[in-house]
Amino acid sequence: MTVWPPPTMVLTAGVGSRLHPLSHLRAKAALPVAGVPLICRILARLRAHGIRDVVLNLHHRPETVAAIVGDGSDSGVRVRYSWEPRLLGSAGGVSRAVPLLDAEHLLIVNGDSLTDLDVRAVWDAHVRSGAKVTLALAPFPAPGRYGGVVLSPDGAVTGFRRRGEAHVGLDSPQVWHFIGVQVVARALFASLPADAAVESVRDLYPTLLSEQPSAVRGFVSGATFLDTGTSTDYLDTSLELAGAEGGRLALIGRGSRVAPSASVVDTIVWDAVSVGPACELTRCIVTDRVDVPAGSRYESSILMRRGDCPEDAKARVDGELAIVELR
Repeated sequence: MTVWPPPTMVLTAGVGSRLHPLSHLRAKAALPVAGVPLICRILARLRAHGIRDVVLNLHHRPETVAAIVGDGSDSGVRVRYSWEPRLLGSAGGVSRAVPLLDAEHLLIVNGDSLTDLDVRAVWDAHVRSGAKVTLALAPFPAPGRYGGVVLSPDGAVTGFRRRGEAHVGLDSPQVWHFIGVQVVARALFASLPADAAVESVRDLYPTLLSEQPSAVRGFVSGATFLDTGTSTDYLDTSLELAGAEGGRLALIGRGSRVAPSASVVDTIVWDAVSVGPACELTRCIVTDRVDVPAGSRYESSILMRRGDCPEDAKARVDGELAIVELR
């Protein structure tokens, strides 16, 4: 059936390699974004559009997401989980969760970004077109940073361009940015081999296009797109939302203390942190339970407890702190 609201899957299983070492401590979806966990912001936006039934797939640091979301009642939705002992990719993960997604068409949302997209409008366009897949698209927020989706003049997807390819042609008016929301026929995922690692854009959709050239369509809008893919993206998105929501104090986590004489500018402070007198922090991310000694000065850095920092983080040790450059 194509009845609104559909069951919705939010993809939250990824390891967050570009967010390392922050993702060593919390799953991407569990990161606090201007005082609110990213997954809670996503669920609130879905709830505002009438979505009531959500499935999250979990793999990396699953406890950090489940502890925040629980059964979803605090967010006004029912949340169930699909556990992935082995990471299955953007299509394989949905395939594993198909028994929990009982509808002919599914809404699928990336769990590492935010958009103000009207998801009901995407759904309605999908139903009208009869497509197997409808991808929400927008102009590129930062040319050269992302791959692209190629559209024909009638809105059909004709191909995909990967970031870094010599023939990407991302300045073409026919190439658009995928903003992390799509409507897909459930049968596409149900037909995949059980627990196979499959990516949608790399594997499933190109195969579908070769067999049914008009099966994938794009929905173009001017919706905003806020990314948390890298530590710099995460910081900038948090700062933008804190500014828009009028609450720079939301950048300070629960149980954290900042000395009155400290200067904390454009900085995210996680939970149970102590920032000592006369400290100067500019464009930093301070992770849980860090004690920043008096008089410390850091800029464009991630501050972690030395014992929390993984060996592959390329950190500089400063006393009990591990310092990693933002990237």
